[in-house]
Amino acid sequence: MKEVEYYKTKISKIVGSDAREVRSGAEVIFRAIKSKTKRIPYVRSKYFKGEKVFLTIFWHHIFEKHERERTKRLKLFGCGIDLLKNSTFDPISRENFKSKSEILHRFYGVLKTGEKFVVQVKENKRSKRKDLISIFPE
Repeated sequence: MKEVEYYKTKISKIVGSDAREVRSGAEVIFRAIKSKTKRIPYVRSKYFKGEKVFLTIFWHHIFEKHERERTKRLKLFGCGIDLLKNSTFDPISRENFKSKSEILHRFYGVLKTGEKFVVQVKENKRSKRKDLISIFPE
């Protein structure tokens, strides 16, 4: 197996002592991205040569989690967006075991504090559409 390369993010975690604070911090970042388009919110990824990575599935996925888990993941939202925009390191990619028509890409990042996290992107093989699925601590 190949060596995993970690992107060092320039953004720090969203700070907050409760779920509401962390969620509002993540929503500020999301609203800034959402305000730049009239349609589906996205970021452009350097790794995918400037192609769009859409963010809506992430928000549906995050609200399926329990509050404590959701808070841990939302704290990493800004870091994950920074990684998606700027990382050129190769992700670990594999076919989705649930759906053969999708590829899952896992990008690895590290914060200034040394904490490691993972950003998972789903790519449809036929349409080449990319969606951010999840951001979580490693």
